[in-house]
Amino acid sequence: MIDLRLLREDPDRVRASQRARGEDVGLVDALLSADERRRSSGVRFDELRSEQKSLGKLIPRATPEERAELLQKAEQLKTDVKAAEAEQHEADETARNLLLQLGNIVHQDVPVGGEEDFVVLETHGTIRDFAAEGFEPKDHLELGEALGAIDVERGAKVSGSRFYYLTGVGALLELALVNAAIAQATEAGFIPMLTPALVRPRAMEGTGFLGQAAENVYHLEKDDYYLVGTSEVPLAAYHMDEIIDADKLPLRYAGFSPCFRREAGTYGKDTRGIFRVHQFDKVEMFSYVAPEDAENEHKRLLDWEKQWLTSLELPFQVIDVATGDLGASASRKFDCEAWIPTQGKYRELTSASNCDGFQARRLSVRMREEQGGKKTVQPLATLNGTLCAVPRTIVAILENHQLADGSVRVPEVLRPYLGGREVLEPIAK
Repeated sequence: MIDLRLLREDPDRVRASQRARGEDVGLVDALLSADERRRSSGVRFDELRSEQKSLGKLIPRATPEERAELLQKAEQLKTDVKAAEAEQHEADETARNLLLQLGNIVHQDVPVGGEEDFVVLETHGTIRDFAAEGFEPKDHLELGEALGAIDVERGAKVSGSRFYYLTGVGALLELALVNAAIAQATEAGFIPMLTPALVRPRAMEGTGFLGQAAENVYHLEKDDYYLVGTSEVPLAAYHMDEIIDADKLPLRYAGFSPCFRREAGTYGKDTRGIFRVHQFDKVEMFSYVAPEDAENEHKRLLDWEKQWLTSLELPFQVIDVATGDLGASASRKFDCEAWIPTQGKYRELTSASNCDGFQARRLSVRMREEQGGKKTVQPLATLNGTLCAVPRTIVAILENHQLADGSVRVPEVLRPYLGGREVLEPIAK
């Protein structure tokens, strides 16, 4: 959530952020009104409690005649205090519920617009000219089936559409990708983590996935658990309700987990193969840093993602995601999109988001530091970056590194994790 002081001191900035996101600007005024009610009800409750305490001290010293009047007044105060407490609680709840609906403040440099209004920042690698090489590229599913690596038919039979099996070299390729990604992250100083796939509501709400993104979240109603769509959720909640000493920052974690997404609103989109699926595995980077270091950490996360995609020898571009496509928690987001030959366009493979103090406030993750001889406690900043979303990365590898005979060249970085294989060969039919 945003800092309420910012809302009070600069509501126009918050309105502008909401407008840029394409979200309800009226929410800002509703929240300002609720915050004023919350504060005024709190003042009234405190005043009545103070009066009640003062009266309590007078009663033992009062004369019998005075005591009867004071007791009657005390009874009325008791009723008033109870009503004021209920009003304060209701006002607190109203303000909090409205605050939870408000997205993070958009960074001033983010391009304004919808999904297609991003700005391309960088382009890396060379797109292959398959026509010059004398053959037409196959798509990842045709390649994967020929390699005995992907089975979507049985995935659909067992679990429905957008599910799949990785078989044979497909399973080995996933394990190679995960191990290589974790190795890079560990070398960069990240602590590897295997995280829970089921979380309580507060963890999901705290990371900002129960607002506009709720339609894509799987909820187990009987047990009131949520299946995570990314290990960002359990990693963000890992230090929930904790105070971290500033000299221990940054804290960096690399989480590996299964991810579950409904993919609501994407019917008929990317239905072929394994590009857009309901369940997949992913390696996610997550950082806790001091607020003043958040922007630099954001660039570092992007650099690690670029390093990863370069090591996989994939052509890709880096985009500055537009305001309407940020998600509630991010103030700014950079995506790395790999070239997919059979689609003739770049598609998202990794994403790096700066969430500033938004998630930390919701999850009560704070930092303690000494300033001018005094210790202060404040929210820190959290950031996340996808290192390897496995199915999409497999799609990009198969299509970009395919050879004319249907085999696929293995990027050098993965060969040690695939027993030294340089090429994945189609299986005999």
